[in-house]
Amino acid sequence: MRFWKSIYLHPNFYRYFAGLIVLWVAAEFWNFLAAPVYLISAAYALVLALELIILYRQKNGLQAERICGERFSNGDDNKIQIRIISNYYNRISLKLIDEVPEQFQWRDNSFDLVLEAAETKSIVYYLKPVKRGPYRFGALRLYASLLSHSIQRGYKIPAEQEVKCYPSFLELRKYELIAFSDRLQRSGEKKVRRISISREFEKIDRYVEGDDYRRINWKATARSAQLMVNHYRDERSQNIVAAIDKGRTMRMPFGGLSLLDHAINASLVLADISLKKSDRPGLVTVQHRVEGQVYPENRNNQLQRIMEALYAEKTSYKETDFRALYRWSTYRLKERSLMMLYTNFETVEAMRRQLPYLSLINRKHRLLVIFFLNEEVEDVSLDDAPDLRSIYRKGLAEDMILEKRRIATALQKVGIQTLLTRPADLRVEVINKYLEMKNRGLI
Repeated sequence: MRFWKSIYLHPNFYRYFAGLIVLWVAAEFWNFLAAPVYLISAAYALVLALELIILYRQKNGLQAERICGERFSNGDDNKIQIRIISNYYNRISLKLIDEVPEQFQWRDNSFDLVLEAAETKSIVYYLKPVKRGPYRFGALRLYASLLSHSIQRGYKIPAEQEVKCYPSFLELRKYELIAFSDRLQRSGEKKVRRISISREFEKIDRYVEGDDYRRINWKATARSAQLMVNHYRDERSQNIVAAIDKGRTMRMPFGGLSLLDHAINASLVLADISLKKSDRPGLVTVQHRVEGQVYPENRNNQLQRIMEALYAEKTSYKETDFRALYRWSTYRLKERSLMMLYTNFETVEAMRRQLPYLSLINRKHRLLVIFFLNEEVEDVSLDDAPDLRSIYRKGLAEDMILEKRRIATALQKVGIQTLLTRPADLRVEVINKYLEMKNRGLI
């Protein structure tokens, strides 16, 4: 039974068989075709028998394995490699089907290739998940054929595995370079302008070309008879807490990811950078109550703890209660911290309902409210308006953007820092704002 179940008929079989039927029908009308048709039919039967012998002569004619990481990075391209080994002594054609996780809904993930005798080949493709959680791969299915390619031998290679999809971590190194170099500043992507020095003094050293002349220490210069300058460093060991709203306003999708996922990816990047800056990153998620919590610490496994806490976070249709966040920040967060609140206000009225609690949080801690511009609305506001319908749409889009700016202005009037950004730019903008506030001593 296993033998018969592993035999598959290629579309070529039906084409050749249909051609033979046509020839046999023609031979009924023209007798001189009978002998050639017999020969052709016998030759084709011989070819089929030869294909079966060659395909099944090797017990394990093909071997394959899937090579991928133990975890996926959400919103990034994750590399999948399939390694195939041929044990045949002949050249074969191969069709490969990888049973990818059902979340991708990828129905045509087949690959066609040719393997020479005893050859090894690798196929590489990429998967981009847009949801966190477990992803389950199935088996690898191989279909080998040769000669007329009428018959295929099917192989089902067990390759089931589960891969967990975590918040985006593949680009941590990239954003780390952003924070510790001026490369993006030169290319125009990094908008931070360092306009003040850090508060923490490091040392006095000799002046070298390129040092800021405003940092010259004239007393030390007079004593040593050579120019001496003060050197400063970023103030260290500060609490940086990412507070993530999980309410219904964070369900909106942009670029395949929800606002919650954009916020989670940005908070993970910032946690990595703040650890490198010797700060203490932490995490809290809030909806109608405070849920995920990672107290701010500078530990070797702090980034992994934050990643694990964010792994299974989801939004719901409930409205967020920032009163719960205020209570948590008052009774659990004892030291003054920079709290970066990722949320999304659509109207000034919605913001004003939460403003009393935000103001109370800002009294004890430094609060930065991060909310989002609707990219599609912004694109409509920038488009031309050739007709009346377009004019109305453009006017409505501009009014929605203006409402967002009114929210930012209202928050700033009560002393709350704000960041209004497109979801696609969130990670770079958050890094810039963190560095700016750190350099200005606003934390």
